[in-house]
Amino acid sequence: MDIKDARERVKYLKDEISRHNYLYYVIDSPEIGDRDYDLLIRELVNIESEYPELLTLDSPTRRVGGIPLDAFVKIEHSEPMLSLDNALNIDELKAFFKRVSSTLGSDGVVYDCELKIDGLAVTLVYEDGVFISGATRGNGKIGEDVTSNLRTIRSLPLRLPQNIPGLLEVRGEVFMNKEDFAYLNLSREEKGEPLFANPRNASAGSLRQLDPAVTAKRPLSVYLYHVVDPDKYGLIDQFHILRWLKEIGFPTQNSNKLCSGPNEVLEFIEHWREKRHELEYVTDGVVVKVNDRTKWSRLGVTAKAPKWAIAFKYPPEEKLSTVIEIEVSVGRTGALTPTAILEPVHLAGTVVRRASLHNQDEVSRKDVRVGDRVWVRKAGEIIPEVVCVDKEGRNGTQRPFSMPLLCPVCGSPVVRLPEEVAVRCPNTSCPAQIREGLLHFASRQGLDIRGLGEKIIEQMIHQGLIHDLADIFLVSREKIASLQRMGYKSADNLLRSLESSRKCSLTNLLTALGIRYVGSKAAEVLADEYKDLSVLMASNEDELSSIPGIGPRIAASIIAYFRDPHNLAVIEKLKLAGVKMEEEIIDRNSFPMIFHDMRVVFTGEISSMSRHKAEEIVKKLGGRTSSSVSSRTSFVVVGVNPGSKYEKALSLNVKTIDERAFLEKIDPYRELL
Repeated sequence: MDIKDARERVKYLKDEISRHNYLYYVIDSPEIGDRDYDLLIRELVNIESEYPELLTLDSPTRRVGGIPLDAFVKIEHSEPMLSLDNALNIDELKAFFKRVSSTLGSDGVVYDCELKIDGLAVTLVYEDGVFISGATRGNGKIGEDVTSNLRTIRSLPLRLPQNIPGLLEVRGEVFMNKEDFAYLNLSREEKGEPLFANPRNASAGSLRQLDPAVTAKRPLSVYLYHVVDPDKYGLIDQFHILRWLKEIGFPTQNSNKLCSGPNEVLEFIEHWREKRHELEYVTDGVVVKVNDRTKWSRLGVTAKAPKWAIAFKYPPEEKLSTVIEIEVSVGRTGALTPTAILEPVHLAGTVVRRASLHNQDEVSRKDVRVGDRVWVRKAGEIIPEVVCVDKEGRNGTQRPFSMPLLCPVCGSPVVRLPEEVAVRCPNTSCPAQIREGLLHFASRQGLDIRGLGEKIIEQMIHQGLIHDLADIFLVSREKIASLQRMGYKSADNLLRSLESSRKCSLTNLLTALGIRYVGSKAAEVLADEYKDLSVLMASNEDELSSIPGIGPRIAASIIAYFRDPHNLAVIEKLKLAGVKMEEEIIDRNSFPMIFHDMRVVFTGEISSMSRHKAEEIVKKLGGRTSSSVSSRTSFVVVGVNPGSKYEKALSLNVKTIDERAFLEKIDPYRELL
């Protein structure tokens, strides 16, 4: 390929990758899978390596991070990044309405209401549609240059789909979804690292990393809500600013509403008071703005905040409860975790009875004792946590807590490595580790073994029927039927589920094995790369580290896992039990594309096959599957006991079908499948 062909190919690849980023991260409607996307990135990297002069600022390959910085460069904002005054109750919000009405001389003010994202404010500069720089708010006048870190955010376009000539400056909020926040904290806890207090803390800590490569590994997102100097683009009000941002290719929140007067604003606030807990990200209030920009100058600003906007903050949900006991559990990696058993308390839509105390250092820092009255909340609206102790309520009966010196399950002496805060049981044959490992092994993300629940696993371990993951395939029908609440019918159902799980994909097998740091995403990357478990087991650390999405830490964990004689023995037993060790290569040309370009979601239990099998069928027939429902979902297959996905489908008017209708769709092609 000469330089001319390379330049044309680079342009095509950049445009194509940017388009797929927009489809995936902004409008939630991907056209290709991760493997195909990674191949586009890899081809672009190879061409840019051969022709460095073709590497530009807007190249998608710059998202992976750059050279670590010694310190952030300070940037003076083109116009101040003001914060907002807060209204902590309805009376303070009504006082804001009164001030606005008094200045404008009219009660007919229209407000634009937007949910307040709990993240980190940033400003972004584009030149001729290409992202060139970005900064944090800082003190409002001077911020920190975090351009390299912002480039790693997949939802942020490096080049706008529409070319906006000249300089364009926009502002928004960097944040982290609840699920991503929970996963990040879980992985940090497994590594013995300090936990983030909430998604905002995680977002700020991730964006302000001196090493952009670290930021690139954090699942950050961004929503835009403001345009600097909007007159250049004929934008006369806030509602149209948000619509214009979306039209030119920026991710926006899409939950704002025009409200005619204070009463409609209050209705909007009440509508979202509980409903906000259903969102994928954390919102702690509602931003109320006078919609008409021509009136902003009349209302003016203070030294820190505009007078034409205010942030109504929902009261924090923190409630008192009593620590009944502190239990210590052992996870599948051997980590001992203290958990506060609480008097039931209602928080963020659910009843909370337990809250993790994470480790001994955390218990000591908060001085939590059995019998204490404690303030409880949900970090990131999902993870119950003890905020602090009501020490004035102590009466001398409270008991201090300390971690046990022996594993509470198997009695092995616990260890604490110098670089970790976690205390671990070193015995890999510990029944608790086997139990947690089997629960993970049988989960939907793993081999999706129906009927293998917590109680059944506990009985099997207690009776000595299973000692590792592979043993589950060796338990006889008679032994299963003899368990409490089982019998031969239930045993046959479990055996059928086990037989089906033997045909799992390599992705699911790798996820199920529970290799440290290898979640479903990394497992998919590895399965796509190697296709065969034996080939993966023979790879070296350098080879693994070079794979996009793997890196040195995961590579080292994989090598360590496959060097362990116990793990090798388990894999050999799984192979002898008939568990498939290769990834199936799908020839799409051999299947009718009846689900072409369709996005399908499953919810509830599918009785005729495993969830994994149903999703595989959809993919073979040209469709895509997703774990969440959006307006882009083609239809939702509703099984027995559907969850919140069914309710969301109804609220979005997304088509739903039952299992029978799904089977009717695929029935003509059963022989091919």
